[in-house]
Amino acid sequence: MGKLDGKVVLVTGASRGIGKEIAVLFASEGGKVVCAARTVKEGDHPLEGSLNTTVNEITQAGGEATAAAANISLPEDCERLVQSAKDTYGPVDVLVNNAALTYFVPIKDYRLNRWMRSWAVNFHAPFILSQLVMEDMIPRRSGSIVNISSGAAIGPGRGPYKDVPQNSGGTCYGAEKAALERFSQGLAQEIYEYGISVTALSPSQVVPTPGTIFHHLVTGPDDPRGENPRLMADAALILATEPVEKISGRVTYSQQLLAEYGQLDNPQGTGSPGGRVGSGYSRT
Repeated sequence: MGKLDGKVVLVTGASRGIGKEIAVLFASEGGKVVCAARTVKEGDHPLEGSLNTTVNEITQAGGEATAAAANISLPEDCERLVQSAKDTYGPVDVLVNNAALTYFVPIKDYRLNRWMRSWAVNFHAPFILSQLVMEDMIPRRSGSIVNISSGAAIGPGRGPYKDVPQNSGGTCYGAEKAALERFSQGLAQEIYEYGISVTALSPSQVVPTPGTIFHHLVTGPDDPRGENPRLMADAALILATEPVEKISGRVTYSQQLLAEYGQLDNPQGTGSPGGRVGSGYSRT
């Protein structure tokens, strides 16, 4: 028996990295997984990873999955994505808002079109997709929404500032993730009465993915400062399957959550460089 037997799962950003790892694990637990992203086949994107690769890995292991190409920066694509999931498997039981798009550019140099597109993917799409899946979750009085956040939501603290970090330019992304955490807890409160859980999850350490390696946040897959992406998937599974009264409204970090549930000894990291304390939402 899997923890997600018969459940319909929608994972955005499932072509690579954390999203792929979540899709693979959730399928192994019996979920019928709709894998959404823009990259359908290898070579469509400069970075390694594609929906076809993710779906093939799932089906070869005996799981159930389908690819759904979508540009979730567009509201109409969000609508088509949820409808496609319903047409393929039925109403969505678990939504994982994982897709992310960012440009490491200082605010003074940020182009408006890039700013708007980044916010569309990282914040507006989780709102739109959550609203769409709630149309079925509320009448059924069940469901879970897991929003993937980041330690970038934690600000640098007050000045004076003597040194600019090597990887500067993350203010936009950090603001989006901070907003996503506040959104997650607020939505959790609003729909708690319907038996739907809403949570936010960040890695405790930077996860070596094609994206984080490209942006030089880690040196490579074996960077000792990095976190295995499977830890994020294991933590997301907890948030997607625990009872609403036990988990909803949690804003947490992968290794700390796994340690809390007895699945990991000696958790590392806090989700933020320099060991800064997590966001105010993660302390409740």
